Amino acid sequence: MQLRIDALDGHVAKPLAQLYVITSDEHLLALEAADKIRRAARAQGYSERDVLTVERSFKWGELLAANQELSLFGDKKLIELRIPTGKPGKDGGAALQSYAKNLSPDNLTLITLPKLDWATQKAAWVASLQQAAVYIDIPNVERAQLPAWISQRLAAQGQSAERASIDFIAERVEGNLLAAHQEIQKLGLLHAAGKLTYEQVQDAVLNVARYDVFKLSEAMLAGDPARLVRMLEGLKGEGEALPLVLWAVSEEIRTLLKLKAGMAQGRPLGALLKEYRIWGPRERMMEPALRRISLPVLEAALQQAAQVDKMIKGLRAKGYAGDAWDAMLQLGLKIAKG
Repeated sequence: MQLRIDALDGHVAKPLAQLYVITSDEHLLALEAADKIRRAARAQGYSERDVLTVERSFKWGELLAANQELSLFGDKKLIELRIPTGKPGKDGGAALQSYAKNLSPDNLTLITLPKLDWATQKAAWVASLQQAAVYIDIPNVERAQLPAWISQRLAAQGQSAERASIDFIAERVEGNLLAAHQEIQKLGLLHAAGKLTYEQVQDAVLNVARYDVFKLSEAMLAGDPARLVRMLEGLKGEGEALPLVLWAVSEEIRTLLKLKAGMAQGRPLGALLKEYRIWGPRERMMEPALRRISLPVLEAALQQAAQVDKMIKGLRAKGYAGDAWDAMLQLGLKIAKG
């Protein structure tokens, strides 16, 4: 069954289904939706959790084994399957179709995917998941919708602002919902409930840390290794959360891959930039970055990001034996140097 994102709160208050699929390019909204399902699963007795990430070395037997594995304590289990590329391949597609037909009553499975392109949406494995799962396709928040989205988020924490203030936030975050979310949370911490003045909004948004995780992406796109090293060391020194740094860098790699793929199909870059809501300084950096960075480098970088994610989680990462921050630096330098 298809489920709208705004109906999820009411849905998780009831007994959960056995299979959920979340597909979206809005990573903040996808993460929030997944968190709601996780919390509800814990409340309903799913006390164990297995997390599987599909990468180059992934064996689909791991998913089937996780589904068939019995808990030592008889507890119910949440299985999370993450497919960052949205392309499981032929073997993966067959495995997902089989999995959807043989769900274990003791498990709840959550599959997360990026927004699927038109061709992938027609695949048999997607149809199988749509039929067997609660399927949550979260649409993008377009530029014209962003002010209303910011207003709703402010209202949720008891605050409001005039349209000029809302537009100021929207322009500053350049369509990045995670950045907007952080600015809104900052306003909630700095000011009491009620209507915010333009000066309060401007001061809060402009008063940022010296080292900004989104500026790190700019250094990477601009091909400036020295600045990238300084930014990353600064973020580390200021205690920035490494998962957020990895998210920002991985998101940029995925965006570059989408643009490369679109250009390979003969689509003009201008249309692609508009489709993926890229504007401002970042828009001007994209064309030279795409000329500098090859498709194989981007594909290798996405695989490398999955290994860094493992290191952050304390797992053994293939080809890495050092510190997760060092691995993060090597990933950033791969893109900066092209």
